[in-house]
Amino acid sequence: MAVAVYTESVLILSIQYVSTRGQAAPQSFSHILLGGLASDGGLYLPAHYPQVTDAELNTWRSLSYADLALQILKKFATDIPEADLRTLTHKTYTADIYRNARKGEDAAQITPLRKLEERNGTQVVLQALSNGPTLAFKDMAMQLLGNLFEYTLDKQHAELNIFGATSGDTGSAAEYAMRGKRGIRVFMLSPHRKMSAFQTAQMFSLQDPNIFNIAVEGVFDDCQDMVKAVSNDLDFKARQKIGTVNSINWARVVAQVVYYFRGYLAATTANSQKVSFTVPSGNFGNICAGHIARMMGLPIDRLVVATNENDVLDEFFRTGIYRVRKSAETFHTTSPSMDISKASNFERFVFDLLGRDSDRLRALFKKVDTHGGFDLSGKPGSDGNEFQQVARYGFESGKSTHADRIATIRDVEATCGLTIDTHTADGVKVAREHLTPGVPMIVLETALPAKFNETIREALGRDAERPAGFENIEALPQRFEVMPADVEKMKSYIAERTGL
Repeated sequence: MAVAVYTESVLILSIQYVSTRGQAAPQSFSHILLGGLASDGGLYLPAHYPQVTDAELNTWRSLSYADLALQILKKFATDIPEADLRTLTHKTYTADIYRNARKGEDAAQITPLRKLEERNGTQVVLQALSNGPTLAFKDMAMQLLGNLFEYTLDKQHAELNIFGATSGDTGSAAEYAMRGKRGIRVFMLSPHRKMSAFQTAQMFSLQDPNIFNIAVEGVFDDCQDMVKAVSNDLDFKARQKIGTVNSINWARVVAQVVYYFRGYLAATTANSQKVSFTVPSGNFGNICAGHIARMMGLPIDRLVVATNENDVLDEFFRTGIYRVRKSAETFHTTSPSMDISKASNFERFVFDLLGRDSDRLRALFKKVDTHGGFDLSGKPGSDGNEFQQVARYGFESGKSTHADRIATIRDVEATCGLTIDTHTADGVKVAREHLTPGVPMIVLETALPAKFNETIREALGRDAERPAGFENIEALPQRFEVMPADVEKMKSYIAERTGL
């Protein structure tokens, strides 16, 4: 659904957002910004993907990151005045915030590219996404989300209680983006003792009164399940003014679309050229943004999903079978932010893969709940044959293990003089297996290596370099509570602290 409106003398289409489950009324960008899941339990997507013209791509090549973000965001947030969006993007994407660039990188570029190597006539390039305040790519979207939340709440004279789950980086990025924001409290779940020491300290050392850290006795999927359960309790959600910052939040995905455009424009000189992206992925949020950029018309050749030992997504993109693992089957790995066995954003891609048939999608994800997955391979007894269509969306995949990431960290250090984190190492390892001669392969960096120092020390025999201000973060006092994976106890915890 779209309505023609005029802004600054340019005709644009006012986009409405629909639920993948098909049983919620279409909504505006500002309406879904604060809510997370749709009322029918689905995820929001635009009723149509706005398209990018050849002329626009040419114009965008000379823009700053903040101005590029404005051009993309205004295609999706059509109910927010362009002048306000410009203020928000320029407030968000500044070198003062993304100041942790490595030696040789230009912080003003926000997401600078660095050539790693050339293999078989193909350049392998790293796109730096971890120069923000928490040293992880989640800052790229979360900083914008914090400013959007504050702007919208101020307009509505409202409050918001953010309830989220993290496997490591989302939590700290959200808390740093929301700390001190007017009218916002953050309740963040994380799996107890399953993050790196740096990640844990980064979150738990925050003493801001609007930040509440809860260490859940379980794995990340237990945390994520509780967030969805609370979001699906519509009465509680409304009464407690619950919102989410997890990647089920559409605004986060949109913010991540920007750096795909930036990476493409920085790696090419003409719109006739293509690039591929390899993306370390557990929850399918980061690479879902790449899918959307490709659907908008960005000349992406292939989108390569890189998983760790928790290879749910790799299995689907190889076989067409989506098989969720049980908590006991989820591996605790040295790339812990991808220790996820139920990819919550995957539903958005499946919706497109099914031709946006919400009835079929509901049936498939009901089967996930009852039978642990579904099968689109087209084999006898399967749930469909859509796996045959995956290739036209550009997806491929691969898997990396602990031994792979140790070897890749050592190799990149030896050949490129660059230390990479464990998740980025998974990406580089898989990227090398999916190269096409003449098509640059951009690997999305996920974090700076200091966040996973234990594994860097194992690989290189020394500590990872730390940006200024993070030297002794593990020694800071920590404030958190340990709780069981119990939805009702979690609701009571939230209600007691909001007074609502």
